[in-house]
Amino acid sequence: MNEKKFRTKDLTVTALLMALNIIMSTSVLSIPVPGGHMYLNDVVIVTAAILLEPFYAFLVGGVGAFIGDMLFYPAPMFVSLAVHGLQAVVISLFVHRFMKEKPFPTSLIGSVIGWVITFTGYSLGRAYVYSTPAYAVAKLPFQILQTAVGTAVALFLCWGPPKLVKLYQKEFGKA
Repeated sequence: MNEKKFRTKDLTVTALLMALNIIMSTSVLSIPVPGGHMYLNDVVIVTAAILLEPFYAFLVGGVGAFIGDMLFYPAPMFVSLAVHGLQAVVISLFVHRFMKEKPFPTSLIGSVIGWVITFTGYSLGRAYVYSTPAYAVAKLPFQILQTAVGTAVALFLCWGPPKLVKLYQKEFGKA
């Protein structure tokens, strides 16, 4: 392992974003919809994936969602680990490994692919966990909306007026 991989700053930011993901996974901060809740943790997951390297993005997305589900609603916790972990890694790989010279378009493409991974993975996971495809189909529009809103807000935070990417790079350097 090279020295850059496990810097204290990176671990601290990862832990903070993971905690925020767990908080955003709670029913207290969710929007009630037919068949459950719409959560806001996709904002944190996509933002972390744009800012952080794939390993750290997986920790925030997959492990953070897993812990949030384990604490508050354990039935889909392994689905969350796999789906949000894969979502975060794919977005992070796009941003940090592919087409690095065009960061916004790459973030957008990676986020759209992550969006598809999330609503497809959760639909398949719900059909398996709850043993009924009908539940997964009923929840699908809200899952698509949750992921789309989370992606849009994260892209705005990272590349819009707040410019989190520039602030992050100024403080921590390029990933």
